[in-house]
Amino acid sequence: MAYWLIKSEPSTYSWEQLVKDKQTVWDGVRNYAARNHLKAMKKGDEMFFYHSNEGVEIVGIAKVAREYYPDPTAGDDTWVVVDVKPVRKLKKAVPLAAIKADKRLQDMALVRLGRLSVQPVTEKEWQIVLEMAGE
Repeated sequence: MAYWLIKSEPSTYSWEQLVKDKQTVWDGVRNYAARNHLKAMKKGDEMFFYHSNEGVEIVGIAKVAREYYPDPTAGDDTWVVVDVKPVRKLKKAVPLAAIKADKRLQDMALVRLGRLSVQPVTEKEWQIVLEMAGE
């Protein structure tokens, strides 16, 4: 299993909305690197759900419910989506400041490539973040 991180502004689509919806199409990605990460996701892969711009913290764990297919909001097949469903809210949200302050996470994509909306997370990084969340 691979691990990932997806970002959304809470005012656009929040963790609470994902929980309410029970599953959603992760659409609107228009960055080639992020698209390639969506294409690499496999059903059952887990991901951190990160609130960007407001909150700026990892708040929950979701998983891939359906592997990539063409983005219905795009005009061509260049862009793809995956279906995502919630697994659980973290016991304690993990703020970006805490992630940046932890030397063990200095190479994490969230720290190095802050603007990328879909990014990989190593197993080591995954475990450290869970530890920080009190999991």
